[in-house]
Amino acid sequence: MNNNYDVIIAGSGAAGLYAAINLPENLKVLVISKRELTLCNSALAQGGIAGVYDSPNDNIQLHQNDTLIAGGFKNNSETLHILVSEAAYDIENIIKLGVEFDRNPDGTLHRTLEGGHCRHRIFHHKDATGAEIVDKLILKVQSLPNVTVSENTLMCEAVKTETGFSVHLLKDGSYSSANCHFLIMATGGIGRVYEYTTNSAIATGDGISMAYDMGADIKNLSFVQFHPTAFNNRHTRECFLISEAVRGEGAYLLNCNGERFMHNYDDRLELAPRDVVSHSIIHESRKLNSTEFYLDITHKDSEFLKNRFPMIYKNLLSQGFDLTKDRVPIFPCQHYLMGGINVDRNAQTRIRGMYAVGECSHTGVHGNNRLASNSLLEALVFSRQAANHIAEAAGSAPDTFAEHVFDAHENNPKIPKGIRTEVRRIMQESAFVIPDKEAAVRGFEIVKELRNLLHSENFCMDTDYVEANSLVTVAYLILREVI
Repeated sequence: MNNNYDVIIAGSGAAGLYAAINLPENLKVLVISKRELTLCNSALAQGGIAGVYDSPNDNIQLHQNDTLIAGGFKNNSETLHILVSEAAYDIENIIKLGVEFDRNPDGTLHRTLEGGHCRHRIFHHKDATGAEIVDKLILKVQSLPNVTVSENTLMCEAVKTETGFSVHLLKDGSYSSANCHFLIMATGGIGRVYEYTTNSAIATGDGISMAYDMGADIKNLSFVQFHPTAFNNRHTRECFLISEAVRGEGAYLLNCNGERFMHNYDDRLELAPRDVVSHSIIHESRKLNSTEFYLDITHKDSEFLKNRFPMIYKNLLSQGFDLTKDRVPIFPCQHYLMGGINVDRNAQTRIRGMYAVGECSHTGVHGNNRLASNSLLEALVFSRQAANHIAEAAGSAPDTFAEHVFDAHENNPKIPKGIRTEVRRIMQESAFVIPDKEAAVRGFEIVKELRNLLHSENFCMDTDYVEANSLVTVAYLILREVI
């Protein structure tokens, strides 16, 4: 197989797929999917995609203001304006690609409300919007003759070369290399650095770690969002998310005494932004010395709830809870990363030819807290920005491809067991919702030692090594900011 490509895209969530769709068809593209195409954080997105599109009672300034307020006014004003201004184009574009959003009886697009929004501007497909978008993007990508998709393929290493980049891949137990002129990191989040997360199993921050080692600027990695209403089942690392939209439809938050409490913390009550609600739950938890909290929407019509939230209803029922009759146990959980590989308005990093899109990137649009349903929008808008910029730059790309010789140390020892478990323990103790600086200082010293260990020995570069190294690097960068 020819291993030279114009563009390599590492990651196959909404951002990676949409980048591939928007690249010119004369460019040869490789999309690397760590596992199967449908396994990504994008596919887990329930609520929807926010945007001002054919909205007579809304405007981009209101959307921009809501995003600024949620982000503590630490947002990048330039990229934020691009986000809200380009929303209509990309929402219309994915509808043309076959994405089916819910509609009102008269055929108009239905919009729901979520925390932090002053208008109903979230387009959705029941409570499985991300899966609907990813499914339709996959169908389009698979139809493109210029795009090769490699599933169940781990990117072990990436290096800058004289003509672009060279990446080292592991698929079905075999190593190979591929070269490109342009590299797009679309590797998703870092959820697996915490004990409990709503993220998929592949969210280990690989792209961020590799970009850091190549010299990219990593910014605001400690800006981690904790979703306030994850299903409280501490038996599994991956926590099922109860969408923001449930509160948007009128659900109450209750403490261990069955009492509403948000009025003690914020005038917006249950519809305050996520960081406010998560902080409020933690303060209430400490006040009452209890981690028992509930989401209650039993006062709403049962048929409406079953139709509006079919996936949530079904998943909760499998856990023994009926959304229409029972209070559902919830607690904050790691959910989303606002920081990442720092990029400009074109999603380009400071390393020429390397771009970052989606959750692994730091566009600055979210500030220090993401407004609900802005993540899918960011993935689409800035992956298209990257594709457009590459289209302009491709004409001056060299005709040759430099290749880097890799050594996976296949016959060398594997890493010691327990590294990832130790990292998760440290992060949960020191950087969960309200950071504990003393614990962070202690944890940082341990993480530094683990990072030195992984970099000083030539361990076998298998999946365990790559993911452990990524988690250690991510923890190192987060804790360095926290302390």
